Amino acid sequence: MADRPERLNRLRRRPQLSEEVAAHLRAQIMTAAIRPGDYVRMDETAEQLGVSVTPVREALLTLRGEGMVALAPHRGYVVTDLSRLDVEDLFWLQGEIAVKLALRISEIVTAEQLADLEWCNQRLRAAVAGHDVAAIQDAEFEFHRVHNHIAPGAKLAWFLLSVARYTPAPLYAADQEWGEVAVASHDQLIAAYRADDRDAVVRATRAQFTDGVARLTKHLEQTGIWD
Repeated sequence: MADRPERLNRLRRRPQLSEEVAAHLRAQIMTAAIRPGDYVRMDETAEQLGVSVTPVREALLTLRGEGMVALAPHRGYVVTDLSRLDVEDLFWLQGEIAVKLALRISEIVTAEQLADLEWCNQRLRAAVAGHDVAAIQDAEFEFHRVHNHIAPGAKLAWFLLSVARYTPAPLYAADQEWGEVAVASHDQLIAAYRADDRDAVVRATRAQFTDGVARLTKHLEQTGIWD
């Protein structure tokens, strides 16, 4: 369809600067670029990101509410522990919500919506082939945004988005093998929808999170934060 890009790229709310800073710090913590016990200095972080101290302060308040940092009196914000169980739980929860959404989608998805998903996956395929990390990250997000909007029950999709924020997208987007696996898993999911094969829908959906937790766990092991 000629209008597919325009129709799929509906206006998205521009994240506030504090949300962008929080997303950056969240990814740093989840990949152990900032390790448990490290202090996050507001002035230093603001200078590194080229922003004022205010959005950094707001971001740290958000992360404190999520339990990712704690406030040490007279010392600032310190990164809290990140355990193997934490990582496993985050991906387990995403997988459970995603499977429920996928099964709902399997009951109502139309040929046009499947064509939309194929178009989104083609964008991801091209980005992976071009080794364009920023484009990979954007295309992967767009595929799941379009996919999850098909399902009835907006609140459930919102819960999935809320949990998915702990997935360090830049780490995955920079992994060429992960990109190829993501494209293939999307192909399998679309094929399962076309075949009306609910078991295959569940397998294709769960596989993405099984792969995701394995890659992040391996990365964190290599950083030595659990030694």
